[in-house]
Amino acid sequence: MKERQVVVVGAGPAGLTAAYELSKHGVPTTIVEKDPSTVGGISRTVEYKGFRYDIGGHRFFTKSDEVNRIWHEILTDEFITRPRLSRIYYNNKFFHYPLRPFEALFKVGPIETAHCVASYLWAKLFPSKEEVNFEQWVSNRFGFKLYSMFFKTYTEKVWGMKCTELGADWAAQRIQNLSLGKAIKNALFPKKGDSTIKTLIDQFEYPRLGPGQMWERCRDLVVARGHRVAMGRRVHRIHHHDGVLTGVTIVDAEGNLERLPATDLVSSMPISEAVRLMDPRPPAHVLAAADKLRYRDFLTVSLVLDAADLFPDNWIYVHSPEVQLGRIQNFKNWSPHMVPDPSKTCLGLEYFVFEGKGLWAQSDEQLVELGGLELEKLGLASRKDVRDGSVVRMEKAYPVYDAQFQAAVDTLKAWLGGIRGIQQVGRNGQHRYNNQDHSMLTAIFAARNILGANYDIWNVNVDAEYHETMDRKQPRRVGDVTPTPVA
Repeated sequence: MKERQVVVVGAGPAGLTAAYELSKHGVPTTIVEKDPSTVGGISRTVEYKGFRYDIGGHRFFTKSDEVNRIWHEILTDEFITRPRLSRIYYNNKFFHYPLRPFEALFKVGPIETAHCVASYLWAKLFPSKEEVNFEQWVSNRFGFKLYSMFFKTYTEKVWGMKCTELGADWAAQRIQNLSLGKAIKNALFPKKGDSTIKTLIDQFEYPRLGPGQMWERCRDLVVARGHRVAMGRRVHRIHHHDGVLTGVTIVDAEGNLERLPATDLVSSMPISEAVRLMDPRPPAHVLAAADKLRYRDFLTVSLVLDAADLFPDNWIYVHSPEVQLGRIQNFKNWSPHMVPDPSKTCLGLEYFVFEGKGLWAQSDEQLVELGGLELEKLGLASRKDVRDGSVVRMEKAYPVYDAQFQAAVDTLKAWLGGIRGIQQVGRNGQHRYNNQDHSMLTAIFAARNILGANYDIWNVNVDAEYHETMDRKQPRRVGDVTPTPVA
């Protein structure tokens, strides 16, 4: 194994997990991270004047024993167990998330309920004959009225496009496959002794000081084992010859180039970028496929408020169309250790944007002011209580599931599959909306492939199982998400 020379691109959960697994076997590994100082990718934790906040929320819940073992190997006794509450905020009311259709009907009032039921019955009698886009998929299961109330606005905030442009793959992967009729039936006539009923995960583990604590510790362990983490470097070229990877050239902020010999590349960078950096360049049709992949960017406005307790949720989905705000994290409810002063609250206001446009281009001061105004407009807090704030911008946070993404990914996957030594892992590496644990699983199996196994890492998280629920009496185990070896 010491004859192998591995380059890992990205020091997020996928990249660091691959390096951590390889470090156990003494395989020389260099991790290349474009950020000059921070690891963890979108799972980082930012510290601002003693207040700590995530880029989004990152629960440490998994159905994989493999992933759970690694988490506890790395952080040992630094986990705390936290209650889970997330709700939808719409029309000045809270609704549980995932949506409970019967509760939704109860809260919207009799007239809207009648419209919702009529819309649902219409969908059952005259369903869309195809389910190509998000709108068709959801409307067929809930009716157009409930779809327009609880799915349309938030989804279009997240993706910056109409729901008719978003593929049905997204809905199948991320929305619980409920039907309104079944929900009403179960509420009115519950069956006793049904062990297959799904229940929401009501608690989760969380690092005491946020997810960044996990990945900072992982980096330190990898470095202590003699491996290199090259911060503030980007990939300049990925070299190959006769279908075999030969090396990777990286560049620092000053433009200095460094050639790294490599027998293996584990890449969590966007697959479209990886293809464009190949030397020699890919054929024109492969580059054209790379150009078809799109990404949604993300910014967090962290506000420190002079209020001890605003609401009990860990996070809130904001479906109200009158604000641009998409989601709110309450970091004290993730961990009390994230907030140094118990009389204060630290909220993370999340906006989904495109890099260089609109809100992304506004100053931090403008965004902090906007956050306070929108909180007040929603009635969740007073902007007079805002004492301080900061902003973090994350590019390419979400791979877009539009109508053309799958064909493009298939083209890139097939071409890269012809070059021995290259493996794509993680959310952007596979252009798949992986949770943290699924990203880690792709990295675990990539590392094992380097050690001599032969796993199809693209087989992780390919089913449409709903990630927020589990069997009440029979939780699933790692075997349910472990890819099978390729013959």
